[in-house]
Amino acid sequence: MEENNNKSGQNLGIAALITAIITFVIAVIPCVGFVAIIPGIIAIVLASVGLSQASRSNLPRGVLIAGLVIAVIASMISFSQIFFAGKILDKADKWPDKIEEFVDDVQKDVIKDLEDAQINIKIESGDEKVEITAGKDKEELEKTLEDLEKENSPADDTLVRKK
Repeated sequence: MEENNNKSGQNLGIAALITAIITFVIAVIPCVGFVAIIPGIIAIVLASVGLSQASRSNLPRGVLIAGLVIAVIASMISFSQIFFAGKILDKADKWPDKIEEFVDDVQKDVIKDLEDAQINIKIESGDEKVEITAGKDKEELEKTLEDLEKENSPADDTLVRKK
């Protein structure tokens, strides 16, 4: 009878340890870890029953304690993911408004930066230079472009302005 209890306690210890390790692996996976609470509870029960059998028979408890500790830690990780997911879901209804505000702010910033941009283009070839400066004053830029178009002859495809 004692040999049967020895095998039973050790088998529960091995089962608890394997289940605890599987629980830990599942528990640390983001967004899926909350599912590990079920095998975690199973591993805790297996280790607890095995420990009670081992203490009655005065058998080794190392594997059982290892399984219990890993199962408890994995269950706590899994349980924390349930709270984390709950907090995310509580604030999820506010996300679309914040995302829209963020996109609008970025769009306004990009448009403002483009309007405030100062662009200088300078082309030199020997003694000839062409310089185009684009800034805030759009009317001046349009006038400069019109002047360049007038200076451009039909036979010459290059825009050249001497400085």
